[in-house]
Amino acid sequence: MEQLINYLLQFGHLNPQQIALIKSKTVLKTTPKDAYYHEAGRIPREVIFLTAGIMRVCYYNNKGDEITKYFIGENNFVADVNSYNQGIPSTEYIQAITDCEYFVLSKTAMEELSLTIIGWDAIVAKITAKAMAEKVNRISPMMTEDATERYLMYLNNFPTLANSIPLSYVASYLGITQSSLSRIRKSVSGRQKK
Repeated sequence: MEQLINYLLQFGHLNPQQIALIKSKTVLKTTPKDAYYHEAGRIPREVIFLTAGIMRVCYYNNKGDEITKYFIGENNFVADVNSYNQGIPSTEYIQAITDCEYFVLSKTAMEELSLTIIGWDAIVAKITAKAMAEKVNRISPMMTEDATERYLMYLNNFPTLANSIPLSYVASYLGITQSSLSRIRKSVSGRQKK
């Protein structure tokens, strides 16, 4: 629970009573490795704060290929913000790559916190803005860099996750084949040893 509270305190002040209220509204849950936390076509009714594990956000393109959009490590909120806010079905899947543990805040709990805690909406807005900026900063360079540069950027963005994510997911995220990824990894590790 302290991970969640410490994260929230980076974005605004909360007094002990407000912290106690937040704690009373959260539920600890788990999703096992390879299981889907959320599936496309469903309306998200909660946000979660990942305390342990790695999740990936993916979708299927018009050819039926599974595409990994990005990875989410611990100490981050996970939500399909657009679908959640508008109450519309999501187009994305969220899958646990490792066993995951997280705190859940239901939509009802979020609304109650919004009505009760002055400054809650500002905290949520700052967290959302930070997440959106990080998403843009991850995706924009992916469009212009070559495959090796994208792989190096991936290692830089996800240093603690790199060895825990299956290569098929990494290749999909980078927009390359697994055999291309293997060649790039050999080339990069060869350069790092010199």
